[in-house]
Amino acid sequence: MTPKRIGTGAAITVAALAASGLAFAPTALAVTPQTATINASCESLGSGAATLTATQNGTAATITVNSTDIKAPIALGADSIASRLTLVKAGGGTVVFSGTKNPALASGGPVTVGPLNGTVAAGDTLESFGGSLSLTVFGFITFTCTASGPQSPGPFVF
Repeated sequence: MTPKRIGTGAAITVAALAASGLAFAPTALAVTPQTATINASCESLGSGAATLTATQNGTAATITVNSTDIKAPIALGADSIASRLTLVKAGGGTVVFSGTKNPALASGGPVTVGPLNGTVAAGDTLESFGGSLSLTVFGFITFTCTASGPQSPGPFVF
């Protein structure tokens, strides 16, 4: 075999091995479902449906909470609500998502907080029922929201 043929054969072999390695590479982690709905009671803020939207990047995860039924008690500026979402872990324990991200909210307007940041492990199954969402404004006024039943279509699996 000539050196030119050996070099070409080696290049083809290396390319084939690289392509097969990519074919068997693990896929990116993703949370399922990406959105879930709960019915929540939030003291004087009201009660009703809320949507939780989750994302995942490795062990870092975020959840955003939106509700047109839960209302801001007064006008609040952007990033002025300290939020802490505690989700119950299947098998025991909890995972906390927290942050101070929110759009400006009009008095009596719908509440949106997040993305709230948390850390998850592969296979974590998290449910809002049995957990809570605390919303703190002005550093000392806290409203607590609780789900009245399991989230739909089911718990988040990371």
